[in-house]
Amino acid sequence: MTPADSTRPDQLADASAALAAAMDVIARLQAELAARDATIATLLARVAELERRLGLNSSNSGKPPSSDGLKKPPRVKSLREASGRPSGGQPGHKGETLRQVAEPDVTLDHFPEVCSDCGAALTPSMAEGHVARQVFDLPKPQPLVVTEHRAHACRCARCGMRTRAAFPDGVTAPVQYGWRIAAFVVYLLQFQLLPEDRLALLMADLFGVTLSAATIARMSRSYAMRFRGVAAFLCQAIKEAAVKHMDETGFRIGSKTRWLHVACTLWLTFYRTSQKRGSLLDGVSGIVVHDHWKPYYTLKGVLHALCNAHHLRELQALIEIEKEPWAARLRTLLRRACHATSLARRRGDAALKPAIVALVQRRYDLIVAEGLAFHEAQPKLTRSGSKRRGRQPHRTGHNLLFRLQNRRDDVLRFLEDLTVPFTNNTAEQDGRMMKLRQKISGGFRSEEGASDFATIRSVLSTARKQGWNMIQALTEEPGALIQRLRLA
Repeated sequence: MTPADSTRPDQLADASAALAAAMDVIARLQAELAARDATIATLLARVAELERRLGLNSSNSGKPPSSDGLKKPPRVKSLREASGRPSGGQPGHKGETLRQVAEPDVTLDHFPEVCSDCGAALTPSMAEGHVARQVFDLPKPQPLVVTEHRAHACRCARCGMRTRAAFPDGVTAPVQYGWRIAAFVVYLLQFQLLPEDRLALLMADLFGVTLSAATIARMSRSYAMRFRGVAAFLCQAIKEAAVKHMDETGFRIGSKTRWLHVACTLWLTFYRTSQKRGSLLDGVSGIVVHDHWKPYYTLKGVLHALCNAHHLRELQALIEIEKEPWAARLRTLLRRACHATSLARRRGDAALKPAIVALVQRRYDLIVAEGLAFHEAQPKLTRSGSKRRGRQPHRTGHNLLFRLQNRRDDVLRFLEDLTVPFTNNTAEQDGRMMKLRQKISGGFRSEEGASDFATIRSVLSTARKQGWNMIQALTEEPGALIQRLRLA
């Protein structure tokens, strides 16, 4: 055996150990690279999500305009298509302008004193006609009218019994404010949303009336109790309406979050407060228009119509941020379908032509299928963080497509029934004032105050939709208001 042969096993052992060590290092580096790749993928997804959030504003999402901040872009874009008509009043529009009245309250005559040519003196007897101009203005603030009610007592000549007359309903104290001034205060407080301190200053400046916060609260409470029956009637009428809108928004009572639920039609509004967002009305029938909040689908015995204003905003974000080609085509289709239904209503048609409905449905299905194919061709998203189980995550546009596919009939219900609107804007507009109320006053101090607001606001919002004078409506008897309501 040569010396070289005697050392070969040792060399082989060393080489084998070195190779094993190298393989361990390679395996460790590969694991580190895989972990680093996963981290990079997660961070890239996170960056994309944050960039998407930065690109969202009130024009392409459900965010309110106030959240756009001071750097918000100018409002030059709209989700509506251009009509081609000039801005301003259209032909046939009845303008609202001042017109002279036949019998003015005050007439002031003005005569020239001297001739403008020769300077000779002129007198009223020389007048030969006139030109009239009328000025409309408010009267000077007047002091309150004080009405004294005297309940006289009479003694019966037959039996000697002494009987005193009853005071009218509502006259309960030696000194009090009347229903008319209370109606004015409640209107300013609950509809114009003036804070109590500013409302007290306004009443003092305009009418010389000194009101405390407690007095204002008592007036609001008395009106809430007065109109509870009207609010209950509105609730039942909306439940039975063929088409109704529903929405909800959060607000604060003290340090707690509560919810204001809105149920309304074009003619009626009903508000109610609840501790839970998912506390929905029971006994609802007909068609419910909403924004796809899933608990609405737990309502029994109703059909659903989804708000397409939400869909247009979501599609706008997909166009601007993700640059997805199918989104622009679907946005155009929905806009044109909305325009077709508006024209049909304007003509007084009972329904769209079946051929138009079928055409829109076919194009809708094709575009949704195109969008789904687009997303299926994209790389799968990785689960972020420690999530190892659950459903496969999908992109924002992919999730929207699933909704558009699964809820197709609800998205396009406005096509087959012209009484169904394209959007849920009626409910959103009715709920918007709650957010303004919260910004002004920060919320409510008690559950009772929030409930009073909901009751009074139900009556005032309904009065506005009915075209009534709201101050006058507040002074009417509740039963008379119910008799005058237009339900559809």
